[in-house]
Amino acid sequence: MTKPPPRPRICDYEGSNYRTEFWENKDRDYEDRVERAALRRLLPPSGQRLLEIGAGFGRLTEEYSGFRQVVLLDYSLSLLQSAQERLGRSGRYIYVAADAYAMPFRPGVFDAATMVRVIHHMADAPAALAQVARALAPGGVFVLEYANKRNAKALIRYALQRQTWNPFDEAPVEFVELNFDFHPAYIARALSAAGFTAERRLPVSFFRLSALKNALPTDTLVHLDSLLQHTGLLYTPSVFVRARASRPNAPDNLAAEAIFACPETGAPLVVEGETLVSRASGRRWAVRDGIYDFKAPLE
Repeated sequence: MTKPPPRPRICDYEGSNYRTEFWENKDRDYEDRVERAALRRLLPPSGQRLLEIGAGFGRLTEEYSGFRQVVLLDYSLSLLQSAQERLGRSGRYIYVAADAYAMPFRPGVFDAATMVRVIHHMADAPAALAQVARALAPGGVFVLEYANKRNAKALIRYALQRQTWNPFDEAPVEFVELNFDFHPAYIARALSAAGFTAERRLPVSFFRLSALKNALPTDTLVHLDSLLQHTGLLYTPSVFVRARASRPNAPDNLAAEAIFACPETGAPLVVEGETLVSRASGRRWAVRDGIYDFKAPLE
């Protein structure tokens, strides 16, 4: 029997202090606000079910208030627990610990998806995008943020010979382990190969420099950034893309158990107490204190 190929390396934030060590009180209010502005521009104002891939502690989840149900997926149980503490346990939010390379969802159960500050940790970005395309209903909207290899700072550093990698080369660059920058042309091809049609691209975080953030009020920087997002000048450290699957066909079943499938075989799963069970294989996955845990099947 042929073994399946190994999955790509995973960046695991389990047990990290990502919320407090990176975002809270760390002078990133500007980045947070301009990313929210981009999301509001690109996402539909309302919908049935949205998938947030790499939701972490739920920093952006409240931006999806127009959707009837939001599924937060992250590989880290501890970050999802933090999100659960912030957002509560209403049926509107479903928390899923799973590998983004093998997402445990039936095809076409989401009419929107977001992936912000996540794909730069993906060693195989095309494989991750293919998973998103499978989970989205035809016609569904996908908002992707990626770290831009061809940003202005990288261009200047390369011109001054302070950087060895070429920002014009379209291949991804891994500048730190499991931290990748992507060329806009590479992302465009990867989205197309996954079955998406790119509709709009926004450059974001024009002023992500400590000197500027210290010199000018955050409100001023956010206002200017919001205006410049319309220019299409893709030389910022962050780029947002709105892409769409092929045909309109939104899902309408909001029952939690209706969305899940075995991440290994794709077979439907049923809820039995505090477990999800595949009738096809007998594999079982735990529901741990309100979080669906697909990181590993139960023995």
